[in-house]
Amino acid sequence: MIRRWRPLAAEAGGREVAVARRRLGFWRRFAVMIVLPTLTIWTRRTWSGMKHIPPEGGVIIVPNHLSEFDPFVVAHYVYKSGRWPQFLAKSSLFRYRLLGPLLRAVRQIPVYRGTADAVKSLEEAIRAVKAGDAVIIYPEGTTPKSGEFWPQRGKTGVARLWLQTGAPIVPVVTWGPERVFDPRTDKLRVRPRMPITVVAGPPLDLSTWRDAQPTAANLYAITDEIMTVLRDMLAELRGEPAPAQPSSAPNGGGS
Repeated sequence: MIRRWRPLAAEAGGREVAVARRRLGFWRRFAVMIVLPTLTIWTRRTWSGMKHIPPEGGVIIVPNHLSEFDPFVVAHYVYKSGRWPQFLAKSSLFRYRLLGPLLRAVRQIPVYRGTADAVKSLEEAIRAVKAGDAVIIYPEGTTPKSGEFWPQRGKTGVARLWLQTGAPIVPVVTWGPERVFDPRTDKLRVRPRMPITVVAGPPLDLSTWRDAQPTAANLYAITDEIMTVLRDMLAELRGEPAPAQPSSAPNGGGS
C-alpha cells in the first residue's frame, strides 16, 4: 500500500531520530540543513516500503533513474529511513572546486567510467558496504534522453558489488522526479509541492547466484533480474503495462 508520508509515520519507526543522534559531522549536517528544507517545500511526498531498508548493516540500494533530480529524492527517502545515503556519483562532479570536496566530505563515491580507475570505484563501494554503510547505485548509470521513462539496460556494477559482499539489495522505484526535471528536454520546473512517489521493495532473492563466479553470464543474469524487478515495481506504481526489459548483455534481448 502506498500512502502519504508524515513526520511521525509509524513506518519510519523513529529512524530519523536515530540518524540525527549519530555523529554525522559538520559537513553532513550542513548538507542536511540545506537540502531537506528545500525538498520539503519543493515536493509533496508519497512514500512506502521504508521498512524494507535495514536499520543497520551494509545494504545496496538500487533505484530506477528518471531524472537528475532523482538523487535528491532518493537521498531524502533513505535519510528519513534512518540511513546515511552514500551514492556512487559521476567522477566529473568531483572535479568542481567547491562541489568535489563537499561530496567527499559527505562520503559520496566517485565513479570513473571507462578509465583505468574504474576498479577503484568498486573497491571503495565494497569497503563501504562491508563497513556497514548504505550504498546507492543506479544500475542504469544514466538518465533517459528519450522514451517514456521505463528502465533502460542495466550495467553490471551492482551485480559485481553483490557478489563481493553478499549484502541485501533493496529495490527502490520513484515516479515524479521527471516532472521536476525532464532529462529529455532539460526543462526544470520550480514550484512547490510537486508530487513525488517513492516505493522500496523487499530485498531481492538472488540465492540462485549465491557463491557464483563473476562470469559475464552470471553478471548479466543478476543484472537482468534486478532490472526486471525495478520494471515490474514501476509498472505497478504507474498502473500501466511495461515494455520488455532490455537485456544487460551487449547482444541485447528481452525478459
